[in-house]
Amino acid sequence: MMQDRSSLSDSPWERGFDLSFKLACEELAKIGDMEQQCRKSGAKYIGTREIVISYLNQPYHIMLPDVKISLEDSGVEVPLRDKILILHYFTLAEGTPATGRLITYKQIPGGINYFPAFSQRAITPFVKRFGKNPELLISTAAKLGGYKANYGDVSVTTNAFPHVPITFVLWRGDDEIAPNGSILFDANVSDYLSTEDVAVLSETITWKLVKDTSST
Repeated sequence: MMQDRSSLSDSPWERGFDLSFKLACEELAKIGDMEQQCRKSGAKYIGTREIVISYLNQPYHIMLPDVKISLEDSGVEVPLRDKILILHYFTLAEGTPATGRLITYKQIPGGINYFPAFSQRAITPFVKRFGKNPELLISTAAKLGGYKANYGDVSVTTNAFPHVPITFVLWRGDDEIAPNGSILFDANVSDYLSTEDVAVLSETITWKLVKDTSST
């Protein structure tokens, strides 16, 4: 279970995220042609002081130059983890088109070394929650803009960012075999996010899906 932000006050975890956000803001400030970067990332460029980018099917506003990030029509504070992911995606985006070829986390550069942790944090809770009720995944993912895909027994794809589709795949179990699952990415994902960011994003989506069904 994710800890409440207040319980992490001044912890190494919290300080690490604060530093990551600061560094991400510095990278944003280095961009010379903000309008071009908006084209590469699929964001909307609104004048010289505002960028709107879709993240998990919702519009987020980045206000410049002070880098204030907010969810449109919401007074809720955007979690620091989400702010960092949004900035990392925007600043790294290369604008390369989708390949249509899906890969696993192990196939992302350096991913094989981190895969055990990735599997435990992103795949295992996803399978545990939806493995015995795969159809529930479809309706739950729809809240994040997810739509049915044609992999495994049940699968959905959600556009985490404009150029980062992520596909969650489930295989039903039976009396002898436990349910199984996988998370797939377009082969160009490294042109938009670092390997670590892909893991954080996948974990974030998994727990959003699990949380949305916690009372089901």
